[in-house]
Amino acid sequence: MGFRDAALLAVPRSLRWRPVEGAGLEHLTLRSTPDGLRAEAVVIGERGGGEPYGVSYAIDCGTDFAVTAVTIAATDGRRVFLERRDGVWRDVFGEHLAAFDDCIDIDLQGSAFTNTLPIRREHWEIGQSRTFAMLYIPFDDFVPRLDRQTYTCLAPRLFRYQAADGSFEAELPVDEDGLVVDYPSLFERIR
Repeated sequence: MGFRDAALLAVPRSLRWRPVEGAGLEHLTLRSTPDGLRAEAVVIGERGGGEPYGVSYAIDCGTDFAVTAVTIAATDGRRVFLERRDGVWRDVFGEHLAAFDDCIDIDLQGSAFTNTLPIRREHWEIGQSRTFAMLYIPFDDFVPRLDRQTYTCLAPRLFRYQAADGSFEAELPVDEDGLVVDYPSLFERIR
Protein backbone atom coordinates (compact mmCIF):
# COMPACT_ATOMS: atom_id res chain seq x y z
CA MET A 1 0.00 0.00 0.00
CA GLY A 2 1.50 3.31 -0.97
CA PHE A 3 0.80 7.00 -1.16
CA ARG A 4 1.38 9.54 -3.86
CA ASP A 5 5.02 10.65 -4.02
CA ALA A 6 4.80 13.91 -2.06
CA ALA A 7 8.58 14.32 -2.40
CA LEU A 8 7.90 15.30 -6.00
CA LEU A 9 5.38 18.05 -5.31
CA ALA A 10 5.34 20.26 -8.38
CA VAL A 11 3.77 23.08 -6.40
CA PRO A 12 3.41 23.59 -2.65
CA ARG A 13 0.33 22.10 -1.03
CA SER A 14 -1.48 24.13 1.64
CA LEU A 15 -3.99 22.74 4.12
CA ARG A 16 -5.89 23.94 7.18
CA TRP A 17 -7.29 22.23 10.25
CA ARG A 18 -9.41 23.68 13.04
CA PRO A 19 -9.94 22.30 16.52
CA VAL A 20 -13.20 20.47 17.12
CA GLU A 21 -13.63 22.42 20.37
CA GLY A 22 -12.50 25.95 21.13
CA ALA A 23 -10.97 28.54 18.85
CA GLY A 24 -7.95 27.95 16.65
CA LEU A 25 -6.48 27.15 13.27
CA GLU A 26 -3.46 25.38 11.77
CA HIS A 27 -2.35 26.55 8.33
CA LEU A 28 0.30 24.25 6.79
CA THR A 29 2.26 24.46 3.57
CA LEU A 30 4.14 21.37 2.40
CA ARG A 31 6.74 21.79 -0.35
CA SER A 32 9.60 19.93 -1.96
CA THR A 33 13.19 20.93 -1.20
CA PRO A 34 16.48 19.71 -2.71
CA ASP A 35 16.83 17.28 0.25
CA GLY A 36 13.21 16.16 0.62
CA LEU A 37 10.27 18.04 2.09
CA ARG A 38 9.57 21.02 4.29
CA ALA A 39 6.39 21.57 6.27
CA GLU A 40 5.82 25.11 7.53
CA ALA A 41 2.83 26.06 9.62
CA VAL A 42 1.25 28.62 11.86
CA VAL A 43 -0.95 27.37 14.69
CA ILE A 44 -3.20 29.50 16.87
CA GLY A 45 -5.29 28.00 19.59
CA GLU A 46 -6.08 27.90 23.24
CA ARG A 47 -4.82 25.71 26.04
CA GLY A 48 -7.09 24.08 28.59
CA GLY A 49 -8.62 26.95 30.51
CA GLY A 50 -8.89 29.11 27.39
CA GLU A 51 -5.42 30.72 27.44
CA PRO A 52 -4.57 31.71 23.83
CA TYR A 53 -1.28 30.80 22.14
CA GLY A 54 0.38 31.30 18.77
CA VAL A 55 3.14 29.09 17.35
CA SER A 56 4.95 28.72 14.05
CA TYR A 57 6.95 25.66 13.10
CA ALA A 58 9.08 24.26 10.30
CA ILE A 59 9.82 20.56 9.93
CA ASP A 60 12.44 19.33 7.47
CA CYS A 61 12.27 15.72 6.27
CA GLY A 62 14.16 13.53 3.86
CA THR A 63 12.32 12.04 0.90
CA ASP A 64 11.42 9.13 3.20
CA PHE A 65 9.61 11.45 5.67
CA ALA A 66 12.29 10.91 8.34
CA VAL A 67 12.62 14.18 10.26
CA THR A 68 15.99 15.95 10.01
CA ALA A 69 15.17 19.21 11.84
CA VAL A 70 12.39 21.06 13.60
CA THR A 71 12.14 24.72 14.56
CA ILE A 72 9.30 26.01 16.73
CA ALA A 73 8.72 29.62 17.74
CA ALA A 74 5.98 30.94 20.00
CA THR A 75 4.67 34.49 19.76
CA ASP A 76 5.80 35.01 23.37
CA GLY A 77 9.46 34.61 22.33
CA ARG A 78 10.12 30.97 23.27
CA ARG A 79 11.97 28.92 20.66
CA VAL A 80 13.06 25.34 20.13
CA PHE A 81 15.46 24.04 17.49
CA LEU A 82 16.31 20.35 17.25
CA GLU A 83 18.26 18.58 14.55
CA ARG A 84 18.63 14.88 13.80
CA ARG A 85 21.96 14.05 12.19
CA ASP A 86 24.13 10.97 12.23
CA GLY A 87 21.14 9.15 13.73
CA VAL A 88 20.92 11.27 16.90
CA TRP A 89 19.01 14.34 18.02
CA ARG A 90 20.93 17.49 18.92
CA ASP A 91 19.80 20.76 20.45
CA VAL A 92 20.59 24.27 19.21
CA PHE A 93 24.05 24.04 20.84
CA GLY A 94 24.87 20.75 19.11
CA GLU A 95 24.52 18.75 22.34
CA HIS A 96 23.42 15.14 21.88
CA LEU A 97 19.96 14.49 23.40
CA ALA A 98 20.45 10.82 24.32
CA ALA A 99 16.92 10.42 25.72
CA PHE A 100 15.60 10.60 22.15
CA ASP A 101 18.01 8.20 20.42
CA ASP A 102 15.13 5.83 19.53
CA CYS A 103 13.05 8.62 17.97
CA ILE A 104 12.83 9.20 14.25
CA ASP A 105 9.55 11.10 14.29
CA ILE A 106 8.30 14.11 16.19
CA ASP A 107 4.84 14.91 17.49
CA LEU A 108 3.74 18.49 18.09
CA GLN A 109 0.87 18.79 20.56
CA GLY A 110 -1.28 21.27 18.62
CA SER A 111 -0.70 19.90 15.11
CA ALA A 112 -2.67 17.44 12.98
CA PHE A 113 0.25 17.21 10.53
CA THR A 114 2.78 15.30 12.63
CA ASN A 115 0.71 12.09 12.52
CA THR A 116 1.55 11.99 8.82
CA LEU A 117 5.25 11.40 9.51
CA PRO A 118 5.17 7.75 10.72
CA ILE A 119 2.26 6.96 8.40
CA ARG A 120 4.23 8.11 5.34
CA ARG A 121 7.64 6.85 6.46
CA GLU A 122 6.60 3.20 6.75
CA HIS A 123 5.23 0.68 4.27
CA TRP A 124 1.94 -0.68 5.61
CA GLU A 125 -0.14 -3.82 5.19
CA ILE A 126 -3.77 -3.81 6.31
CA GLY A 127 -3.98 -5.04 9.91
CA GLN A 128 -0.34 -4.24 10.65
CA SER A 129 0.53 -2.35 13.87
CA ARG A 130 3.73 -0.54 14.78
CA THR A 131 4.78 1.28 17.93
CA PHE A 132 7.00 4.33 17.54
CA ALA A 133 9.14 6.30 19.95
CA MET A 134 8.20 9.93 19.30
CA LEU A 135 9.99 13.10 20.28
CA TYR A 136 6.91 14.90 21.61
CA ILE A 137 6.86 18.68 22.09
CA PRO A 138 3.87 20.24 23.88
CA PHE A 139 3.05 23.85 23.03
CA ASP A 140 2.50 24.83 26.67
CA ASP A 141 6.05 24.38 28.00
CA PHE A 142 8.10 23.46 24.86
CA VAL A 143 9.99 20.79 26.86
CA PRO A 144 10.62 17.74 24.60
CA ARG A 145 9.52 14.37 25.99
CA LEU A 146 9.66 10.76 24.87
CA ASP A 147 6.22 9.45 23.93
CA ARG A 148 5.34 6.02 22.54
CA GLN A 149 2.52 5.77 20.02
CA THR A 150 0.99 2.84 18.17
CA TYR A 151 -0.43 3.06 14.66
CA THR A 152 -2.50 0.31 13.05
CA CYS A 153 -3.41 0.26 9.36
CA LEU A 154 -7.16 -0.47 9.24
CA ALA A 155 -7.68 0.20 5.52
CA PRO A 156 -5.62 1.79 2.71
CA ARG A 157 -6.45 5.31 3.96
CA LEU A 158 -7.43 4.67 7.58
CA PHE A 159 -5.17 4.32 10.64
CA ARG A 160 -5.84 3.82 14.33
CA TYR A 161 -3.67 5.98 16.56
CA GLN A 162 -3.20 4.87 20.18
CA ALA A 163 -1.17 6.44 22.94
CA ALA A 164 0.97 3.58 24.26
CA ASP A 165 -0.15 4.36 27.81
CA GLY A 166 -3.78 3.80 26.77
CA SER A 167 -4.85 7.37 27.50
CA PHE A 168 -6.09 8.21 23.98
CA GLU A 169 -7.20 6.49 20.79
CA ALA A 170 -8.60 7.75 17.48
CA GLU A 171 -9.19 6.51 13.94
CA LEU A 172 -7.49 8.81 11.45
CA PRO A 173 -8.66 8.92 7.83
CA VAL A 174 -5.89 10.23 5.55
CA ASP A 175 -5.81 11.47 1.97
CA GLU A 176 -3.73 10.23 -0.98
CA ASP A 177 -0.67 12.00 0.49
CA GLY A 178 -1.10 10.48 3.97
CA LEU A 179 -2.28 13.78 5.46
CA VAL A 180 -4.91 13.58 8.18
CA VAL A 181 -8.38 14.47 6.94
CA ASP A 182 -10.13 14.40 10.30
CA TYR A 183 -8.84 13.74 13.81
CA PRO A 184 -11.94 12.78 15.81
CA SER A 185 -12.41 14.85 18.97
CA LEU A 186 -9.39 17.05 18.18
CA PHE A 187 -9.14 18.49 14.63
CA GLU A 188 -11.04 18.63 11.37
CA ARG A 189 -9.65 19.66 8.04
CA ILE A 190 -11.19 22.70 6.38
CA ARG A 191 -11.99 21.90 2.79
